Amino acid sequence: MSKAFTKETDADDGADDTPGAAALPAGGKNYITPAGHQRLRAELLHLLDVERPRVVEVVHWAASNGDRSENGDYLYGKKRLREIDRRIRFLTRRLDIAVVVDPSLQHGSEQVFFGARVRYARADGSEATVQILGIDEAEPSLGQISWVAPVAQALLKARVGDEVRVHTPAGWELLEVLEVSYPAAAAAGVAPAPPTPCA
Repeated sequence: MSKAFTKETDADDGADDTPGAAALPAGGKNYITPAGHQRLRAELLHLLDVERPRVVEVVHWAASNGDRSENGDYLYGKKRLREIDRRIRFLTRRLDIAVVVDPSLQHGSEQVFFGARVRYARADGSEATVQILGIDEAEPSLGQISWVAPVAQALLKARVGDEVRVHTPAGWELLEVLEVSYPAAAAAGVAPAPPTPCA
C-alpha cells in the first residue's frame, strides 16, 4: 500500500500515547504538586509557542524545495511535528484532569500523605528516603516515587513508628517509618487544593 494512504498521526484515539508515560489507575485522580503542575504547564506552553512554530517553519521551507520523498529536512520535520503534537495532546489531557495538591499544608504532620518525604528502614537495617509525588512528576533517580508505586501505597497514611508491608519482586518486605517531612509553602500565585491522602 502506498504511504499516501496511511495515517500520519499516531494514536489519535485519546489514549496516553507518550512513550514511557505511566498510566493513571482506573478511576484514579491525577494528583500533582503545584511545582509539578507549573513544570508541565511551562512545557506545554513552550511546545505551543516556540517548538511547534519553529518546526512548522522548517517543514514549510523544506516542502518548498521540491521532491519530498527524498527530502531529509521535510521527512524529519514531519516526524518531529508528530512527536510534538503527541506530547501536546498528552500534556493537555493530563493537565485537564490534574488535581493540584499542596503538600506544604501538611507541614508538621507525622502521617504520610501525598508530597511527603519519608525516611524508612528495611528489615536488614538499611535506610532509604523517598518523596511521594504525582505520576507525571516523580523522578526515581532523585528519590521521588509516584503515589501509585507499591512502596508509596504501603507508606500512605502510615505514621512515624509504624511498620508497613510492601510486596516487592523479592517477596514481602517490612518497612518502618522513621521520619516524615513536608516541603515549605508553595510558590506564590498557585492556589493550593485541600490536602488528600490519595486513597
